[in-house]
Amino acid sequence: MTTTVFEGTTGADEAIRAAHAAFLEGRTHSRDERASWLEAIADELEAHREELVRLAGEDTHLPEARLNGELTRSVFQLRLLADEVRKGAFLDATIDHADPDWGMGPRPDLRRMNVPLGVVGVFGASNFPFAFSVMGGDSASALAAGCAVVHKVHDAHAGLGRRTVELVVDALARAGAPEGLFSGLLGRDAGTALVDHPLTRAIGFTGSERVGRLLLDRAAARPEPIPFYGELGSINPVVVTPGAWRERADDILSGFAASMTLGLGQFCTKPGLLFLPSEAVERAREKLPALLQDAPTGAGAMLSRSIHEGFLHNRGLVEETPGVEPLLEGGAGDPPSPALFAVAAADVGEDSPVLTSEMFGPAAVVVSYASEEELLATLDHLPGQLTGGIHSADGEAIGPIASALTDRAGRVLRNGWPTGVTVSYAQQHGGPYPATTSGTTSVGTAAVGRFLRPVAFQDFADADLPPELQEANPQRISRRVDGVWVEVKEA
Repeated sequence: MTTTVFEGTTGADEAIRAAHAAFLEGRTHSRDERASWLEAIADELEAHREELVRLAGEDTHLPEARLNGELTRSVFQLRLLADEVRKGAFLDATIDHADPDWGMGPRPDLRRMNVPLGVVGVFGASNFPFAFSVMGGDSASALAAGCAVVHKVHDAHAGLGRRTVELVVDALARAGAPEGLFSGLLGRDAGTALVDHPLTRAIGFTGSERVGRLLLDRAAARPEPIPFYGELGSINPVVVTPGAWRERADDILSGFAASMTLGLGQFCTKPGLLFLPSEAVERAREKLPALLQDAPTGAGAMLSRSIHEGFLHNRGLVEETPGVEPLLEGGAGDPPSPALFAVAAADVGEDSPVLTSEMFGPAAVVVSYASEEELLATLDHLPGQLTGGIHSADGEAIGPIASALTDRAGRVLRNGWPTGVTVSYAQQHGGPYPATTSGTTSVGTAAVGRFLRPVAFQDFADADLPPELQEANPQRISRRVDGVWVEVKEA
C-alpha cells in the first residue's frame, strides 16, 4: 500500500521529493484535467461524510451539525475552485504585441502569465478540522494553482487528519493525478523539516501568533527564503455608534453575545472588543452578563488542552490590566463559562493587553468611549486584524471610523457580526500583521494567487508559448491584449 502519511525528517524528505516530482509531471496536464482532480476529491469527501464527521467528533468535541457544515464548505470550495481552474482568470494572461512605435521606443513581443510555485507545505488549524485543515482553503487553493501539497496534520485531530489524507490520495490516484501530488506529515520534526526543505516553495499556516512567528522567521532565514502565508490571530473590534445604540440597543447586545460565544469563542473572527458610547455602558452592564450566560455555545469542551491553557493565560492578562473591571467572572473549567470585562477608552494605552492579547475563547471586553476623537485614538493603537465592524444608523456619518478600521482590517462589516466567512469571489480573509503575515486572503477564489508567480515570455515563437498565451487562444480564456481586456464568452 502506498504511504500517504509520513513521520520524522526522513519521512518529510521522502514526501517532499515525491511531491516535487509530481508537480513537474502535473504541470504538463491540462487545466481541465487538474480541475477534475479537485472534483474527484470533493466527491470522495462527500462519499465518506458520515465516517469523517464521526472521526472529527471524536477528535474535537464539536457537534455534528457544525462539522457537517464545515465539510459542506470544504466540498463547495473544491468545486468552486475547479470552476476557476477551467476559466483560468487567475493566470492573468497578458499579451503586448511587438510595437515599433511604442512611446518609449520599439517594444518586443511580451506575453505574461502566472505559473505555479511548486511544492507547498500546509499546516492545518486546530479549530477547524475541515475548513482550515487537510483539505481546507490552503490545500485546495494550492492544488488549484497547480502546485503539489504536503500537509502537516494537526495533532488535535490526528485520527481525522490521517484518514482524510488517505481519502484525498485515493481520489487523486483514481482521477489520474501523479503519485505524490498530495501527502501528509505527522509530528513536530516533520513540520520543521517541511519549512526547511529546499524543494518547499511556500508555506500556508493557520495557528497561534507564537508558533506562526517562529515558522515565519524560519522560512525567512533559509538560504533561499520562501513566502510564508500565515494567519496568526485577531481580536476583531466592533464599534457601535450612538445612532445605532439608540435605534436597536437590545438587538446589538444579543447579536454580540451570540457571535462572541459561538463555538466557545474559538473562531478566528470572534468579536473580542465591543466599543460602546459612554451613554450605553449602564444598559450594557445590566443586560450583557445575562445574555452571555444564557447563550448556547454550540460546543462541549475546548478543542485542546493547549487552547484551554492559552485562553486562561490571556484572559488573566486582560483581567489584571489596570482600569479593567470584570462584569462577568468566567470559570476556569473546561468548557469555561463566558467572561466579560469593561474599560474606558481613556484608560487603554498603546500596548495594553486589551488591544493586543487575543482571548481565544468565550471572553471579550466592552470599551466605552466618550467621543469620536477618543474612539479613533484608541482604534489607532490596534494591531492588524482580520475583521472590523461598525454598527450605525442609516444616514449616520461613519467615514472616519470606517477609514480607521480599513487601515487595520482585511474585512470591514457594517451592521453585521464577523463570525462566518463565506467562500466567494470577493472574500478577503487576511489583514495586516499579526492577523496575517501578508496582504493576501486564505478564503475565496483569490486565495489561489498566493501560490503563483508571474513569468514573461519575450519574442517566443507562437508554438513554443504556453497555450494560454498563443495567438489563437486555443484554451479560450479571457486575456488582456495590448492593454484591452478581451473577454471570451462561454459557448
